[in-house]
Amino acid sequence: MWLGPEEVLVANALWVTERANPFFVLQRRRGHRRGGGLTGLLVGTLDVVLDSSARVAPYRILHQTQDSQVYWTVACGSDHKEITAHWEWLENNLLQTLSIFDNEEDITTFVKGKIHGIIAEENKNLQPQGDEDPGKFKEAELKMRKQFGMPEGEKLVNYYSCSYWKGRVPRQGWLYLTVNHLCFYSFLLGREVSLVVQWVDVIRLEKNATLLFPESIRVDTRDQELFFSMFLNIGETFKLMEQLANLAMRQLLDSEGFLEDRVLPRPSRPQRNISALKRDLDARAKNEFYRATFRLPGDERLDGHTSCTLWTPFSKLHIPGQMFISSNYICFASKEEDACHLIIPLREVTIVEKADSSSVLPSPLSISTKSKMTFLFANLKDRDFLVQRISDFLQKTSQQPGGSSSGRKASVEDPAPEPLPAPREPSEQPSSPSSPCGSRQGSLSQEAPTASQGLLKLFRRDAPVEDLGAKGAKEKMKEESWNIHFFEFGRGVCMYRTARMRELVLKGIPESLRGELWLLFSGAWNEMVTHPGYYADLVEKSTGKYSLATEEIERDLHRSMPEHPAFQNELGIAALRRVLTAYAFRNPTIGYCQAMNIVTSVLLLYGSEEEAFWLLVALCERMLPDYYNTRVVGALVDQGIFEELTRDFLPQLSEKMQELGVIASISLSWLLTLFLSVMPFESAVVIVDCFFYEGIKVVLQVALAVLDANMEQLLGCSDEGEAMTILGRYLDNVVNKQSVSPPIPHLHALLTSGDDPPEEVDIFDLLKVSYEKFGSLRADDIEQMRFKQRLKVIQSLEDTAKRSVVRAIPGDIGFSVEELEDLYVVFKAKHLASQYWGSSRPTAVRRDPSLPYLEQYRIDASQFQELFASLTPWACGPHTPVLAGRMFRLLDQNKDSLINFKEFVTGISGMYHGDLIDKLKMLYKLHLPPALSPEEPESALEATHYFTEDSSTEEAPRQEEREGGGNEEVQEKRGEDKGTSPSDCRHYLQMWAKEKEVQKETIKDLPKMNQEQFIELCKTLYNMFSEDSMEQVLYHAIATVASLLLRIGEVGKRFLVQPDRKPRDSAPGEDQPAAPKSTQHPAHVPQPPAESDTQAKAGGDTPLGKAPPESPAASEEGGGEGRGSPPQRLSDDETKDDTSMSSYSVVSSGSLQCEDLAEDTALVGREPCSPSAAARSGGSVDTDWSISFEQILASVLTESVLVDYFEKRVDIGLKIKDQKKVERQLSTSSDHEHSGVPG
Repeated sequence: MWLGPEEVLVANALWVTERANPFFVLQRRRGHRRGGGLTGLLVGTLDVVLDSSARVAPYRILHQTQDSQVYWTVACGSDHKEITAHWEWLENNLLQTLSIFDNEEDITTFVKGKIHGIIAEENKNLQPQGDEDPGKFKEAELKMRKQFGMPEGEKLVNYYSCSYWKGRVPRQGWLYLTVNHLCFYSFLLGREVSLVVQWVDVIRLEKNATLLFPESIRVDTRDQELFFSMFLNIGETFKLMEQLANLAMRQLLDSEGFLEDRVLPRPSRPQRNISALKRDLDARAKNEFYRATFRLPGDERLDGHTSCTLWTPFSKLHIPGQMFISSNYICFASKEEDACHLIIPLREVTIVEKADSSSVLPSPLSISTKSKMTFLFANLKDRDFLVQRISDFLQKTSQQPGGSSSGRKASVEDPAPEPLPAPREPSEQPSSPSSPCGSRQGSLSQEAPTASQGLLKLFRRDAPVEDLGAKGAKEKMKEESWNIHFFEFGRGVCMYRTARMRELVLKGIPESLRGELWLLFSGAWNEMVTHPGYYADLVEKSTGKYSLATEEIERDLHRSMPEHPAFQNELGIAALRRVLTAYAFRNPTIGYCQAMNIVTSVLLLYGSEEEAFWLLVALCERMLPDYYNTRVVGALVDQGIFEELTRDFLPQLSEKMQELGVIASISLSWLLTLFLSVMPFESAVVIVDCFFYEGIKVVLQVALAVLDANMEQLLGCSDEGEAMTILGRYLDNVVNKQSVSPPIPHLHALLTSGDDPPEEVDIFDLLKVSYEKFGSLRADDIEQMRFKQRLKVIQSLEDTAKRSVVRAIPGDIGFSVEELEDLYVVFKAKHLASQYWGSSRPTAVRRDPSLPYLEQYRIDASQFQELFASLTPWACGPHTPVLAGRMFRLLDQNKDSLINFKEFVTGISGMYHGDLIDKLKMLYKLHLPPALSPEEPESALEATHYFTEDSSTEEAPRQEEREGGGNEEVQEKRGEDKGTSPSDCRHYLQMWAKEKEVQKETIKDLPKMNQEQFIELCKTLYNMFSEDSMEQVLYHAIATVASLLLRIGEVGKRFLVQPDRKPRDSAPGEDQPAAPKSTQHPAHVPQPPAESDTQAKAGGDTPLGKAPPESPAASEEGGGEGRGSPPQRLSDDETKDDTSMSSYSVVSSGSLQCEDLAEDTALVGREPCSPSAAARSGGSVDTDWSISFEQILASVLTESVLVDYFEKRVDIGLKIKDQKKVERQLSTSSDHEHSGVPG
């Protein structure tokens, strides 16, 4: 690798010069490659501890001039080949040129310029401008790849100096954090420690401090606990590890989202001293924090942030904080958490101007909006640059479709002209969330009535607020309080959000403002305004589309708040159907999940259909992440947080609840429906108010308060049912005494009410207690806990998947449960590797978590080949890939070029378990179609040419059965219109019975093998024995058996061939029988194919004879190759082997001296030349020759050494362990002595 020239004062310290010329010196690090004694040992230790770049590159080239004492590094290399290539380039391209110069300074200047030019050219070709990593970082990445054997696709994110605690001894070394792995390497005084852990295997990651381990990071996998400490910046390291582990969990949870995440954001001003990936991850973390803090859309990207002050007119103060700028928003967050938050959409901005600076107000910036609000920022460090950025974004915003349309001119924040919003009537454009939305629904289907406003207003049949007495007066006071607040703090998106607003929310949101404030608090209003017509288009597209989601939606429609009058008629049901279907169409990954119907029905009560839709989007995609996917991962994560909080705040009760197993039962329904399904509606909706303002922390606080209020009773419970009843009755009696809506009967309450109902609890009192006792919860603490629980939950789900897959494997497979689980881990790792480094592979497409567990992970032929090579007991040297390809074709039953775990285990088990007959049967099948032939079988008729009359006799009844079955299928198709009849059922029962019968295969069901297939079998056996300790004895045995079988086949052919045979050159189809019949006369023997056909088929794995496509063997293990199957190409090595080895040289290699083989030529009566060569030279392979499995088995049984070989037990455990190390599934930790410093 070429390096930017750097000065070196002492050239020979710790280095040995290997080559030199007048201008350059090639040096090797002491101790590298050649022992080096104590000096080499010390140098190796220093390189690791001090991160010397020489440790990365043990070779270097220095530039020197004769009279100068200063040297310049110009290149380094990880091996001798690389550095030699650089040296030769310098000698060939620079030496003659440099000899022309007279001045040594000119020589050095020229060399430096040339090297810089080479580096610039390489960088231009390798990476986009601005993304090249610093030289030192590249060296570390090179070191990581070399040390841990990582492929080019594995990118280093960052590396840190730290200590790994091995027992009680710290080992100082380097921690490398890559996209997919955590790696650690240490080499101290001859002791080496090497660790590799996949992020997808991490089940626990936390930062802690104990007496034994000072401030450290703990990383747990299923197999071990690792502790790392003595970091220079432990906070930064841990944060990065969290991000990488989170990415890995996303990959397991939703690989489509993971693949989208691979395109990371680019920061606007890259820093030059860290890697591009580290910058990207930092930018991602900032983006996520920015969007979560201000509830912004998921595609919003932070451009930058700066400290400043904001003038707050309500408190007459300049509040210090941070200003955040992105392409569509300007936001402000005060340093004090609740002092002030502000969101200014750029679509609302009218004027941005720089005010005059003064000592009181330095660098002020004034921003005015369409709602006549003006915001004054000051103390801005780089005001001119900031104004330029805002101007650029404003220009882009105005150019966006609809950005400056008439629909946007009306301000979203216009305060209502009256204290109360006017009743909704049709108008042209919305001016605030409380404005009419009727016009937005105009494009919806006119067949069903459309909910253009909250269903609660349409179905309220009670008296006006004024006639409700005390409740009405209370509601009127709430509305007045909110209007005063709007007057002081602004209304709409741009209002100042302060602690005062939280107090108002806790006192209750008036029903007339609920829908408006939910839209603002959740950020749904921003998305709705920036996507006009989106919901209407979705409804139009999704109408009439049927899917699993729509079926589930229809089933649950009438279960959604059936007690509420709004959902007792078609208007409410149709609105709910449209919203849920539109969302399922928008987000097919989630589709529809139970509990979404309950939440959506409440959203529809307080807003129009479009508003309810965007609120649902905010809930599912931002506020409750992963709650409503197929495995409700998000809810399980928050359930884990709830258990953890119970342990922290209510330790006594926690033990009892764990003992009873109650928390898992109750918390899921509480969290998924935000208490709407377990509390009276009027009470639960108050919790929803707080949830939209503060997020999930409110729901967790209320859940803790409910447990706390019932602690004494719960501690006295004896079983889960009793505890559930106590909690259920308590929640049923949480009332909202301030509600102006008529009480809605709560079905759950009717079921759990007893003779002695508990006293009523006011929801506002419960909220107050929850804030007093558990209000210390912070949003960032919950995010930290979510990360920790997410690791546990997703790994637990993966373990469940593993157990389910292992249970699906038949008991007669032969492997123990532990072996199957280990094989599953290796198999899954191979699938995941395709997502790491092989995105073009078919297995790298999205894994659908909704599929059965068995189908979620699959591998392709090349991945199977790698696993086969490392796990097979039949090692065949260079022939192994060929055998692996045949095995894959045999196992790939549906011909989709992918196999699942069950198919994989079936193949591996066939080589490890069973007796001699089973293993020989597997080997025999690997040399028959579909395993052997990469091409589609021509037809059953052609295949019968290569079998004896006995064979055709046996196959005839089966052929008739198949024909009969085909006729039945035709009849069944003809009768489809008549409906299902008992005969149809009988037909399917017969088909099922046949499938069952086929599985009971005997050795007589196996088709016979032709000469070329037999040659391939001999070749495989020959290669299989080449690495065995009893190689010579086995060669002799297989030579004997092959000789015997060649004679048997020849003798069988003589009995088969009749004197009145047709000439060979007759047309292939002239005298062929229509189908082989059991009553066929011996004289009517099937004729071989024409010579041209033989030529086409000869060579490689392509057999001259093909088993019938529907033969029992093919049906059981994979069927014939279907017409739609992709053609399998032969490897060059395989073709070369076939054409260069005769049928006799297969069994009589140079290592054999067997006299019997000399007789074979005479017996077979054929020149010892390759069948393929014979075909090319105009001859043909002996197509009448065939051998049966029984004959092969009987011949093998005559050789005890072959019997012993196939019946020998092989332990797969060691091979799995080795493969885990290769896949880096197993964290490797070596600790042993070295004679010298490793290279």
